[in-house]
Amino acid sequence: MLADARFVSRKGRTSEYWRAEKRAPRLLTMPTSPSAARAAASTLSVDEALDRVLARIEPLAPTQVGLLDALGGVLTDDATADRDVPPFRNSAMDGYAVRGTDVTRDGVTLRVVGAVAAGSLPDRAVEAGEAMRIMTGAPMPDGADTVVRVEDTDNGTAVVTINKATPKGVAVRQAGEDLRRGEVVLARGTLLRHAEIGVLASIGRAKVDVVRRPNIAVLSTGDELVDIDEEPGPGKIRDANRYSLAAAVRATGCAAFELGIARDSADDLRHALGNAAFGDLVVTSGGVSVGDHDHVKPVVDAMGQMDFWSIALRPGRPLAFGELRTKRGAVPIFGLPGNPVSALLTFELFVRPALLKMSGRTKLHRPRVQARLLDRVEKPVGLRMFARGIYDAAAGTVRSTGPQGSGILRSMSLANALIDLPEPTAAAGPGDTVSVVLTDLPEDH
Repeated sequence: MLADARFVSRKGRTSEYWRAEKRAPRLLTMPTSPSAARAAASTLSVDEALDRVLARIEPLAPTQVGLLDALGGVLTDDATADRDVPPFRNSAMDGYAVRGTDVTRDGVTLRVVGAVAAGSLPDRAVEAGEAMRIMTGAPMPDGADTVVRVEDTDNGTAVVTINKATPKGVAVRQAGEDLRRGEVVLARGTLLRHAEIGVLASIGRAKVDVVRRPNIAVLSTGDELVDIDEEPGPGKIRDANRYSLAAAVRATGCAAFELGIARDSADDLRHALGNAAFGDLVVTSGGVSVGDHDHVKPVVDAMGQMDFWSIALRPGRPLAFGELRTKRGAVPIFGLPGNPVSALLTFELFVRPALLKMSGRTKLHRPRVQARLLDRVEKPVGLRMFARGIYDAAAGTVRSTGPQGSGILRSMSLANALIDLPEPTAAAGPGDTVSVVLTDLPEDH
């Protein structure tokens, strides 16, 4: 749901970004207290945290897959046309192949000298005063340069009457008008959508080299969790995070495999992470605060290395990022907060861009617009807030989804955007111009 131009490094920011930043909204600001200032000195900004994450993520190695399996993948070599497409002149519609000079007026009659269907070849040329019945996709006979659609004729079999004059060259596809032999039709780094799959099929690429699709392990932690098909007992809740995060992983085009729930013990977590390390990246939720039962950081430190970050962010201030040591090499691991909204928001801020980069993508950030706020949103000074919002493109407005607590998962379900409120502000009110991240749209930069 989120990654935006604010998250790129300062070196990479565009002039459009800075112009947008200069259009500061009319937001209420408050002085930062000495204690808040001390806390800020030990926290990372969203930009700094994302820069650190992306610096440690690299695209996976290429792999060869079947054409349909390449959908959503990133091409790792140039795709070159092996022949012209189409390889011959052909008709764009059902009708009659004629000479354009013969059909410059209504009511002309021409002698029908044959027919040609798609997949066959004409058996003779078309001379002056002649026509040949032709089907869509069939090769054009020599001598013919125009197709009169059947609707503009009397559909004659021996002699055809042309009821409507037809300009020369109409409904004829030229050889190579789509692709030319030797032309690079798709460059390395292209994201393969359904249209690109069709282009590759047209040049005979049954196998395609793409960046390997990442396999992502998703794990929840906590004694309070039960699976979704269980009835929660006293003090228990259903594990929503594992499912929402696995779905978020799949939405990036990566494969997600779920490893269930690790209980609040170092042994259980160690066993679960040992299984998770078979993936290309691990995502856990819960266990990243400083509680007595939060074992993620010490266990990962024993199995690899983990940085425990405090981000100047609401929701989602605690974040852990590091790597597990395996025989295959280092496997990145994210420790996300346990609150449902915090988990999904930090996934969008940090994990989604990392997965896209790992998949070979170069566009990592969602589109962003300016919009007029319809309601009041309050936030702590010194923290950057991403309020869940509903954006109306036609009106150019945005409003919050309602209560913004980190446990209100429905606020994410209702949202099609995030309202980005900068750190120094205390609130934004009706009429303020705010920056909005369009979370229903794919990354555009």
